[in-house]
Amino acid sequence: MLTAFARAFQTPDLRKKLLFTLGIVVVFRLGQHVPVPGVSFQNVDQCVEEADASGAGSGLFGLVNMFSGGALLQLTVFALGIMPYITASIILQLLVVVIPRLEALKKEGQAGQAKITQYTRYLTMALAVLQATGLVATARSGTLFPQCSVRNDIIPDDGIFTTLVMVVALTSATAVVMWMGELITDRGIGNGMSMLMFASIAARFPSAMWEIKQQGDLAGGWIEFGVVVLCGMAMVGLVVFVELAQRRIPVQYAKRMIGRRSYGGTSTYIPLKVNQAGVIPVIFASSLLYIPQLLVQFAGSDAGGWADWIQRYLTKGDHPIYIVTYFLLIVFFAFFYVAITFNPEDVAENMKKYGGFIPGIRAGRPTVEYLSYVLNRITWPGSLYLGLIALVPTVALVIFNAQQNFPFGGTSILIIVGVGLETVRQIESQLHQRNYEGFLR
Repeated sequence: MLTAFARAFQTPDLRKKLLFTLGIVVVFRLGQHVPVPGVSFQNVDQCVEEADASGAGSGLFGLVNMFSGGALLQLTVFALGIMPYITASIILQLLVVVIPRLEALKKEGQAGQAKITQYTRYLTMALAVLQATGLVATARSGTLFPQCSVRNDIIPDDGIFTTLVMVVALTSATAVVMWMGELITDRGIGNGMSMLMFASIAARFPSAMWEIKQQGDLAGGWIEFGVVVLCGMAMVGLVVFVELAQRRIPVQYAKRMIGRRSYGGTSTYIPLKVNQAGVIPVIFASSLLYIPQLLVQFAGSDAGGWADWIQRYLTKGDHPIYIVTYFLLIVFFAFFYVAITFNPEDVAENMKKYGGFIPGIRAGRPTVEYLSYVLNRITWPGSLYLGLIALVPTVALVIFNAQQNFPFGGTSILIIVGVGLETVRQIESQLHQRNYEGFLR
């Protein structure tokens, strides 16, 4: 593997792509440490330290903070990171199923996809304005760090001009992040947005691992450190195994004579992944569970009994009601996302149009029913796997007292392994094009 990696750098154009991607990632990481104009960096730093010490920083904004590489709670220019683009992409995927115009654009091929990408950019900027305004308002009101002693002094100047400058800076930085991601996609290696997400999550691994070592009691914390490393390696192996697992449905194309030439007569298969939905159900479930917490924080102390119930049962990750609700939401969204992204009727219609059929299954309605049956069968283990992986931070909260700081959380491992596998595939394919051995042997 190391030899193949060295050969990748020895290839001029491939080396140029790898160095370009690395350069964009370095610029992105630098931007995650530049404070937003108008923010008191000393007070923010103090609040972050107090939140890490008390575990308060792992609550409402934990997921977004993970995707931003810790930049959200530090109020840097790249605080929003790529979350507006991720949200816009998910919304557009859902709207493609609902709006006939978008569905028609998707079927037009590359031109239609370019139009959908343009809509995604517009929606990203609109969401960036909303999220930037919400983040500035939350930081000014002290809700961002509710337990911090200087939470009301994070933004010393609460004037309209300062607020406007902060919102413009955060929104413009989101546009720059989106541009850098597209640059990586066009001129680098891998999907740009996925690579930036990978860099944000992986950047927090060393500090999180060292924090677990410092908090440990056995042999100076090295026992806990070793246990976490072993658990992480086991999780990575499990995720790689499931992410590569697929159910291959054989498809046979009938031989057709057109003039004196024969077409078809080939055999192929439809690959159905066990985890067809990817990490999207975990993001959906986490976001939905954050909504009650957000309502409680903005409602204040006079909210009533419903706020107390939410604080008691849906705020702490180690409560059984929270765990069961989180698990069931992930299973539900896994089936929901697979249902809207994979249409058995369209697949069966395309197979019938080109003379394809599944051996032993008649074309038409029986094919649709068979595909739906197989899809439901493999979605069950995939959804249960997602739920169990996502509950790893909850187990870490009980064992290591490190809920969102636990480096091998379900969402982070899924994203890192998925992006890593896809990047390796792209490097391997480019090496094969140049008659070199593959990246993985």
